[in-house]
Amino acid sequence: MTTETAAASDPTAELAQLKQEAADGPDEQATARQHAKGKLTARERIDLLLDEGSFQEIEALRRHRASGFGLENKRPYTDGVVTGWGTVHGRTVFVYAHDFRIFGGALGEAHAAKIHKIMDMALAAGAPLVSLNDGAGARIQEGVTALAGYGGIFRRNTLASGVIPQISVMLGPCAGGAAYSPALTDFIFMVRGTSQMFITGPDVVKAVTGEEITQNGLGGADVHAAVSGVAAFAHDDEAACLEDVRFLLSLLPSNNRETAPYRAPDDPADRPTDALRDLVPANPNQAYDVRAVIEEIVDDGEFFEIQPDWASNIVCALTRLDGHVTGVVANQPAAFAGVLDIHASEKAARFVQFCDAFSIPLVTLVDVPGFLPGVDQEHGGVIRHGAKLLYAYCNATVPRVQLITRKAYGGAYIVMDSRSIGADVSLAWPTNEIAVMGAEGAANVIFRREIAAADDPDAVRAQRIKQYRTELMHPYYAAERGLVDDVIDPAATRSALIGALAMLRPKYTDLPSRKHGNPPV
Repeated sequence: MTTETAAASDPTAELAQLKQEAADGPDEQATARQHAKGKLTARERIDLLLDEGSFQEIEALRRHRASGFGLENKRPYTDGVVTGWGTVHGRTVFVYAHDFRIFGGALGEAHAAKIHKIMDMALAAGAPLVSLNDGAGARIQEGVTALAGYGGIFRRNTLASGVIPQISVMLGPCAGGAAYSPALTDFIFMVRGTSQMFITGPDVVKAVTGEEITQNGLGGADVHAAVSGVAAFAHDDEAACLEDVRFLLSLLPSNNRETAPYRAPDDPADRPTDALRDLVPANPNQAYDVRAVIEEIVDDGEFFEIQPDWASNIVCALTRLDGHVTGVVANQPAAFAGVLDIHASEKAARFVQFCDAFSIPLVTLVDVPGFLPGVDQEHGGVIRHGAKLLYAYCNATVPRVQLITRKAYGGAYIVMDSRSIGADVSLAWPTNEIAVMGAEGAANVIFRREIAAADDPDAVRAQRIKQYRTELMHPYYAAERGLVDDVIDPAATRSALIGALAMLRPKYTDLPSRKHGNPPV
């Protein structure tokens, strides 16, 4: 009996045959072409993302109903997108993956309907949504229905924002309006050499502006991870990328009604952090890598840095303190002296908003000389962009602990989660200097006439600098005025932070009744 005859006489055999056809995809040549580009198929990617054997597919037999331009003669199962759910480290995660082998992964009406359904299911179930993007944009043959499909995705991205974590993994091209869905999600991962994102491609750019550039030069992984800030992470291959997606998911709650997964620590809460005394130089002008400070404080020295290649003068990371997931924002003196600028403010503001949306407490490590001066910064709107970080902190209701490790000058001190804008606990090391500006600059302003009239201006300037530092910048000036809750030994930093966060864990803040605020976007 032939397979066809058996399928005709046995409904279950027919079902198995159809599902196998959907799983296999168009043909072996299409799979070979995908692999030749250094890319995996949609199902291979899902297998790497989800726990083994956990994937439950829906609408595998969906086919488009469009006609014209030959579409009526080409109606493959799945319609170019694989949708369903599974588990990552045992927790439910929803996923959709474009299948570039079918219509180049282009979105049509049926394709969009499948994505809409899985997004709705993720929101209803309160579980993260991961999109594995490898598509050529809207399916031109289906016209405006394809565009409407994107609109439905954008609206659902927005409704799910702050309710469930949304992660976009770019594993191929993403051009035009299709790029806006990833931009609406919480985190974007990209793979070097194979993934690109841009609104208008190199050909259009050349036609309009005369500029010649490659696809990767215009919108490749390194461009978006280090220059535009669109991507949070860039990886060398798909396997490493998807492994990091799994790790990120292990640090996130399933939704905004749950807390992030707790992991019993092997690292004692009261472990002394004596190394911090030497990691941070007493000289306020000497650089150091704040990541070494974070490593010394957190559980087992492990943290996951967000957007490590963009706005490197500030570090944002997810980590654990005494087993509880915590967000860390830290000035980075090793890059541009740790100043705040346009990009650093945007990066930190978005991270603070994310942590607040998903009830992840915040620890802010402060060592900031101020905002970056310059015409480009002022004309670029550093006031507006700096206000984004200020707004994010002021609006955050999660437990917030500030630690001033060294210097904290001017408006940047206020913005970096000072007590005056709502930090629950403010701690400082004995090396801290909190002031409107550095002693040198302050003395030059306050005593400029005296210095100018002196017989020995340098001697007078040095004397006044010492006076300003002694009277207004000594470590206990802020503590005496209640702007710092405690000055602590650096060796006690880990236990002090863990103790403060434990005390704040039941914190609840009732915000004023309003539809929403109007942040400086």
